[in-house]
Amino acid sequence: MKLKISCIQMDIVFGNPIRNYQNATKLIEKAMGENPDIIVLPELWTTGYDLTRLDEIADQNAIKTIDFFQESAKKHQVHFVGGSVANRVENGVLNTMLIISKDGQPVQHYSKLHLFRLMDEHLYLEARAEKGLFQLENRPFAGVICYDIRFPEWIRAHTSKGAEALFVVAEWPEQRLAHWRALLIARAIENQCYVIACNRSGSDPNNKFAGHSMVIDPWGEVIAEASTNEEILSAEIDVDLVKEIRSQIPVFEDRKPEYYK
Repeated sequence: MKLKISCIQMDIVFGNPIRNYQNATKLIEKAMGENPDIIVLPELWTTGYDLTRLDEIADQNAIKTIDFFQESAKKHQVHFVGGSVANRVENGVLNTMLIISKDGQPVQHYSKLHLFRLMDEHLYLEARAEKGLFQLENRPFAGVICYDIRFPEWIRAHTSKGAEALFVVAEWPEQRLAHWRALLIARAIENQCYVIACNRSGSDPNNKFAGHSMVIDPWGEVIAEASTNEEILSAEIDVDLVKEIRSQIPVFEDRKPEYYK
């Protein structure tokens, strides 16, 4: 099965959800010119890292953002791996990825497990231990958020359940671009899956971001990569290739998890 993916590598307006919803709307319209099956947005795309104001600007139970994606999905008949948003819940604020099907139905949500202390996430966000497994077009996928990719055991917890593509949404800083590329390629090779990684572009008061959204095949070959600018990165993936590669080099069959503890 071949699927067209479009990653919206957007520049996020710091702490201004209204502007970001408006920009996302325009970029989604533009992305539809590529006729994608799935559109992906970056991490915390409604607010950026304006963490000190999350009590004011976070989306209560992610309701506004879910409505936004439901309307967009039904209008364009496209699936969304909707980046992540600051999601205010009863016990704090989560960094939550939203998956919405092309008929506007919520498919899954995943709230970031590994909080990045270098950007003070642990001071303002709550972690959740829930897996990001989901299905679109009857194929098994998984979603994780930014810092999660530094934890290969967390990624393997998803791919060992059959995930054929890993969607990564991020606000990854420019100074660690080399790590971004190396980690994503490694995750693709060791898990024999596609990696679709959507980063943001631009800067905020404290950081400059790397861009370089990527689509990587299960051999670790980069089949599409963005620049540092705001842009739409599109590529076609063939998820049937995953089973073929996993049968050629049976990594999952040859695992010995009883020795990994």
